[in-house]
Amino acid sequence: MSRMSWFATPLRRLVTLGTVVALGACATASGGGSAPGGFFWPARPAGAVHTLMPSPTTVVVGGYDPAAAPVLRVASGEEVIVGAVSTCGARLLRPGVDTGTIEPAWRAINAAVRDSTLRRGPGGHILTGPIHVEGADSGDVLEVRIERVDLDLPWACNSFGPRSGFLPEDFPGQSKSRIVPLDRARMVGVFDSSGIEIPLGPFFGSIGVAPPPARGRINSAPPGIHAGNLDNKELVAGTILYIPVHTRGALLEIGDGHAAQGDGEVDITALETALRGRFQLVVRKDMHLTWPRGETPTHWIAMGTDSNLTVATKTAVREAIALLVDVRHMTREDAYMLVSTGCDVHVTQLVDGTVGVHVMIPKRLFTK
Repeated sequence: MSRMSWFATPLRRLVTLGTVVALGACATASGGGSAPGGFFWPARPAGAVHTLMPSPTTVVVGGYDPAAAPVLRVASGEEVIVGAVSTCGARLLRPGVDTGTIEPAWRAINAAVRDSTLRRGPGGHILTGPIHVEGADSGDVLEVRIERVDLDLPWACNSFGPRSGFLPEDFPGQSKSRIVPLDRARMVGVFDSSGIEIPLGPFFGSIGVAPPPARGRINSAPPGIHAGNLDNKELVAGTILYIPVHTRGALLEIGDGHAAQGDGEVDITALETALRGRFQLVVRKDMHLTWPRGETPTHWIAMGTDSNLTVATKTAVREAIALLVDVRHMTREDAYMLVSTGCDVHVTQLVDGTVGVHVMIPKRLFTK
């Protein structure tokens, strides 16, 4: 499929909720887009394009909830442009940086939480949605095609505290925050004045659906079978996240924008920033998954999470074996051997309550 222009929308119905933003303004304001020249997935008519921007009436704070009321309904195959505020909050509002225009949506959402007009908890992420995808139901898979991810701010933050991160015992009573300027023309973050620059690879840390109804509203921090706060840096523009659906409509939520992140996310935050993404949402009734999977132009990605790193790793490896059986029709024994000899096991993150592990399966292994 040839690359679809961000502006190619004149013949499509555009539905805007929350902050009103024209598509031209989306591209101009965000800058620093990351997307390949073309998609690896088969073309599918997109139909309508919807725009959903964060506001007190279009976000959920701190949870994935099977009983949540959707703020947008879309048909399978339609596209959604989604904006998300950063998790930096007031850290981006320091003197000398705040121009009075940084993250007005965050200010409005924070005010609604403070005034108790917007429910918060049990987690802290501000997630745009939920989005009801027509036709999706328990047992299906929601294919989230990540077409575009853009930086909405020229700033990011990184922070840790005395009770967070992977090594709190090494930094007793300590907290530190850093504002990192983002050079969106060169796609680097300027870590400090000594010449350290971080290559940017923007992605949404949290893309998830509602959990099974019996679980009720769950914390937005730990990832799981609903996907959610995976913090998987491979899920950039031009990739797919496949999520098992557990309730009618899927109830997709998106947020936790990252300009860049290392595997592990060891101090508990990435380069946190505001993002804007474009997604095509496809209901797959021909797929049935227990855990989320990913796909890039070059790799398949199997995933596992648990409070125990060994259990999470075993889940990810078992899912990699199952993926090879499903996609390449290998025997389980041969798949196990291939994972050991040709694939890589990565620690996705170590700090979200449940740790994450993913297995990268190179497509180049298969020459026929």
